[in-house]
Amino acid sequence: MASRCIAFIALLWELQFCVCREVTLPAGPLYRVAGFPLSLPCAVSGYEGPRTQDFEWYLYREDAGGRQIGVVSTRDAGFPYAPFQSRVQVGEVRVERDSGDKARLIIQRLRPDDQGRYECYTPSTDTRFQGSYSSSVVVKVIPDTLLITHSRILSGQPVIEGTELQLTCAASVQSDQHTHVSVAFGVCRSKGAESQGHNLREIISIDRELRVTPGRSGAYGKRYGDGEIAVEKRRGDGGWDLYALKMSALAPEDSGSYFCEAAQWIRDPDGKWERIAQRTMELGNLTVQPLADTLSVRLLPDGDVSLRPGAPLRLRCQVLGVGAWKRSALQVQWMRHGPEGSVEVEVVRVDPDGVVVWGDDLSGAGGGSMEKEAGGSFSLRLFSVRPVDAGLYRCAVSVYAGRKTPAPESPATITQRSEWVTVSLKTEEVRVSASIGLPRRPLLKRGSTVTLLCNISVQTTGASRVQVQWLQEPARKDAALSEDSRGRLLVTLSYDGLTLIYSNGSSLSVDRVSAGCFRLRIFSAAEEDQGHYRCRAEVWAKDPRGGWYNTGAKAESETVHLYLYARVTDLLLLPLVIGVSSALFVGVLIIATVTCCFMNRLARQRSLIRK
Repeated sequence: MASRCIAFIALLWELQFCVCREVTLPAGPLYRVAGFPLSLPCAVSGYEGPRTQDFEWYLYREDAGGRQIGVVSTRDAGFPYAPFQSRVQVGEVRVERDSGDKARLIIQRLRPDDQGRYECYTPSTDTRFQGSYSSSVVVKVIPDTLLITHSRILSGQPVIEGTELQLTCAASVQSDQHTHVSVAFGVCRSKGAESQGHNLREIISIDRELRVTPGRSGAYGKRYGDGEIAVEKRRGDGGWDLYALKMSALAPEDSGSYFCEAAQWIRDPDGKWERIAQRTMELGNLTVQPLADTLSVRLLPDGDVSLRPGAPLRLRCQVLGVGAWKRSALQVQWMRHGPEGSVEVEVVRVDPDGVVVWGDDLSGAGGGSMEKEAGGSFSLRLFSVRPVDAGLYRCAVSVYAGRKTPAPESPATITQRSEWVTVSLKTEEVRVSASIGLPRRPLLKRGSTVTLLCNISVQTTGASRVQVQWLQEPARKDAALSEDSRGRLLVTLSYDGLTLIYSNGSSLSVDRVSAGCFRLRIFSAAEEDQGHYRCRAEVWAKDPRGGWYNTGAKAESETVHLYLYARVTDLLLLPLVIGVSSALFVGVLIIATVTCCFMNRLARQRSLIRK
C-alpha cells in the first residue's frame, strides 16, 4: 500500500514539473471576409527534438459531417486533399514560418466553403507522448459588403502652387458582426519624381476609433499641426459615410495620383483588432505647377514716364499666375532707385494683412495712395510729383501660398520683381549763386555782435523761393562736426520763412534784409564762435497746383574767416592778475622765512637753559 502511494505521488510530481508539448492557436471564433486573406498563427512549445518543428493543417467543414480535409503541410508535398491541391500549387494556400516553432497558415483569397474548424497538428518529436499535439479554431467566412465610391475627384487639369484641394470619398459596410471602418487618403508620386524606395505616401487618415492621424512621410505632420491638412467624417444618405480631405495650400511635391483607401476591422476574441477587408479607389491625377513657373509681375506703363513738377503719377503693378487669390496672402512693395550711386529705397508697401506702410522716402509726405484694383493689380498714386520723386521704379511681389495671414517671421513662398520704369521730370532751368561777407567795421572783439551777410542770385522763369543754411567750420580741428564733414550746420531759414536754430552755445538770429540778402547775427560772440563760415542756398519753385518743391538747384559760397580780438578790459586784467599773484607769493615767502628763523633761535635758548 505504501509503495502505491509513493508511486502516485511521484507521478503527480512528474506531471506538475515536466515540460509537455503544447500547441496554441488564437481564440475563436474568427470572422473573416470572403475574397480577402486569412492568416492563422500556430505555435508549439514544450517539445523535445529539433528546433524546427513541422506543421500540418486540417479543415473540418460544417457541411462535411466532421470529415477531415488536409489543407497543407510543411513536411509532405502530397498532403493537401483535392479541394486544396491546385491552390497550394499556385501558392494561394501556403505555410509561412515565423521561426522554427512558429508558423502561420495563409489563404490568400478566402472562399465561402473555406469556413469551418481549422486544426493545427504538430507531428511528435518527443521520446514520450505527453501534452497536446494539436489545437483548433473556428473560422467564419462572412460576405464582402465593404463598398467605396467618390463624390469629388480630380479633373486632371494642372493647378497653381498654393491652390486649395478638396477630395471626398464615401464608404459603406453592411455586416451582422460589429465591425469598424477606417479611411485613409494617399498619393502616389508621379513617375520621374525624385523619391527613394516606395513612392506611395499616406497623407492623413481616420482610424477605426475615429482618431485623425497625419501621414508619417514628408512634412504632413507639421502641415497638419499648422492646420493646412484636415479630414472630417460626415453622415451621408443610405448608410454611406462621407470622408472629406482638405489641403489648404498645395505644394509642387503634392503632385501625383491620389487615392482613397477604406478598411473594415473586427475585434477578435483575444482583444486584438484585425483588418478583414480593404478597398482602394483612385481619385485622379494632380499636377501642381510651381509659382516660379506661373507668377508674372509686370509694371504699367511699359515705357518711360516724363512729367512736369506737380503733376500726378500713377503706376500699376499687374500680378498674374498666383492662383486662388482668396487663399494666398500677398505683400506688394514699390521700390525707387534715385540718381546714379544712390541706394534702392522702399516707397510704400502693402503688408499681407492689408496695412499700407509708407517708407522713409518723402513720396508719401507729398501725398499719395496705394490701392488694390480688380484683376490682380496694385496701383501707386503720387498726387504731386517733385524732382526728388524722379528715378527708377519697380514693384516686388511676395506670395505666401495658401496662407491668408502668415506669421511675421514666416518666409514668403516666392518673391518676384518687375522690370524698372524710368520716371523723369521736366523742370525749368534754374541758376543760383551765393557769396558771403563781413560788413566793414572796426575790429571784432569778444562779446560783441557779429554780422554775416549772404548774397544770393537766382535766375528762373517762374516763381521761386530760397532756403538758406549757415555752416561753421570751427577753428579747433578736433571740434565735433555734423554729417557734413565740411562744416557744422548752425541755422536754417526755410523757403517758407521758418527759422531752425541748432544750438552751439551762442545766441543766433537770421533774417532777410532784402530780396537777395540774408543776415546771420551772433550775439555776445565767444572764442568758440571763431572759424570759417559759409552759406548754402537751395531754390524752391511753385508747381501748377500751388505747392512748393525743391528744384534741386543749389549753390554754396566761399568761406569767410572770423577772428575775435581780446577786449581792453581783458588786456588790463592779465597784468593785474599776474601782479597780485606775484605779491602774494613774495609775502608768503618772507613770512615763512622769518617764522623759521625765530623758531630756530628759540630752540637754542631752551637748550642753554637746560645745561
